[in-house]
Amino acid sequence: MVTRIGTKQRKTRHKFKRHYREKGKVPLSQYFQEFAVGERVNLKINSNIQKGMFFPRFHGLNGKITGKKGSCYQVNIKDGGKEKILFVHPFHLKKSV
Repeated sequence: MVTRIGTKQRKTRHKFKRHYREKGKVPLSQYFQEFAVGERVNLKINSNIQKGMFFPRFHGLNGKITGKKGSCYQVNIKDGGKEKILFVHPFHLKKSV
């Protein structure tokens, strides 16, 4: 197999692009969101913040909060037939309706 060159943000020009109304200053209310264990969340990467970012393949998926580790949340997702655990900063999470 070919060795990849670059970081996990490579080839994400359109995927991480934000709407012109969302650009600029980071809202602190979104930065300090609180989630309860068992709550359903949507994974959406915000390219302004690199801290606590997950791998881009999981962008747009839904998950379930199963714990907390530091300032990040432990999120369980289904990738194909497998259960996977991600540690995600609350800035990249949205409450699922």
